[in-house]
Amino acid sequence: MASVQPESTFDALVVGAGAGGLFAAARLAHAGYRTLVVERLDKVGGRASTTDIDGFKVNDGAIVIEVGGITEETFAEVGAEFDVRTPEVPVLYRVGGKDLDVTRGGWGMLLSTLTRQGAKLVSGIGAARKDDDALPGSELSTAEWVARYSKNDAVQGVFRNMCASVFAVGSEELPARVFLTYFTRKSAFKRFGFCPDGTIGLWQSLAETVTARGGEVWLSSEVEKLHVADGRVTGATIRRDGTAVEIGCRVAVSNTGPAGTVALVGADALPADYRDQVRAKDRPCSMLAVNFASRERLVDVPGMLLFSKTERLCYVANFTDTCPEMAPPGWNLYVGASVPKPSVGDFDEEREVALLKKDLGEHVPGFDAARVLSVAVMRDGWPPQRAVAGYDLQPDTPIANLWNVGDGVKEYANGGTTACAETAALVVDRIKADVPLSATA
Repeated sequence: MASVQPESTFDALVVGAGAGGLFAAARLAHAGYRTLVVERLDKVGGRASTTDIDGFKVNDGAIVIEVGGITEETFAEVGAEFDVRTPEVPVLYRVGGKDLDVTRGGWGMLLSTLTRQGAKLVSGIGAARKDDDALPGSELSTAEWVARYSKNDAVQGVFRNMCASVFAVGSEELPARVFLTYFTRKSAFKRFGFCPDGTIGLWQSLAETVTARGGEVWLSSEVEKLHVADGRVTGATIRRDGTAVEIGCRVAVSNTGPAGTVALVGADALPADYRDQVRAKDRPCSMLAVNFASRERLVDVPGMLLFSKTERLCYVANFTDTCPEMAPPGWNLYVGASVPKPSVGDFDEEREVALLKKDLGEHVPGFDAARVLSVAVMRDGWPPQRAVAGYDLQPDTPIANLWNVGDGVKEYANGGTTACAETAALVVDRIKADVPLSATA
């Protein structure tokens, strides 16, 4: 290994400029750690970034950002601009041809509209809210739990699509305990919004706080190897501009997922029981999205529209009612999403895309004449979530100064970019306690 020059030594190395990596990097830089972020793509955001397609700002994965929680708190703490606009009505549920706003009526209104057994379901949810003993065991799926109360297809459809929207997984594969914990302990109908620059705008804002505090963000670069000596990460080999570059670091944070982190340090640097845990919990889920645009306004909902009776379609999001900047003048921009069956493991990609488009044609009048900008299939190494909620590893690793962040090490019953912000806050607090700046001087 080539010698490392002082200017090539950083307090903290963050591998990956996705949501988790940038939340962590911004917090570290704000705390005074000289931070290097290395990203193999040519832009920040990872699986929550944005691609320009003929002037349309098409989100690559995550589309909504929570308002008023840990995400917005992080931006305020590190001094990053938080440009998120909330739709006037964030979520509507289409039930029997009507679009219901349940932000005030809640579960009772939604379920009583769907079925006569709605009161029983509301009672079951209420019991879970008040008593931990009423929460089912982790082996019972959400679909199985709902079936105890109702066999109604529309009821199952609503729960399936809520699981998909929050956790990017089918109700058959999400533990009911996770679903109920989230919707009874973590606020069921969170406020959220869209960024007018596409979701990438937020990550660019976080990246700017890193460089403003003396850190660096290397795009189109890849960490090839994390070097470990005496049980600690000492540095890394990075491929940058076609050249291998050696850097030193005192702390490393990986946003590549636990399996990716194992590959970076090498299996021999980790105990067998930890490697077994990583293999057992490496359960990425899958999701499909059709990004489409139209001159005509096709969806009379300013935020997200969830469905009760569809074969695959979970929701349609309307961006341009709130953020017209995301499309060229005179255009409306939408995305329709689904989770395949199964949402964990292999599936027929061609068939699932066809089913999603069929649902869009049936439930969004005018879709067949719309312009399809892209069809995204998120799976395997590019999943919507690296681990199904409830199957996450802890962020720490057997290597004392190496942590994971992101959606493979989420806190229990959380998901999406909110979970990334939460894991980053927890990890950076640990770093400040375990490797204070005085130890990095």
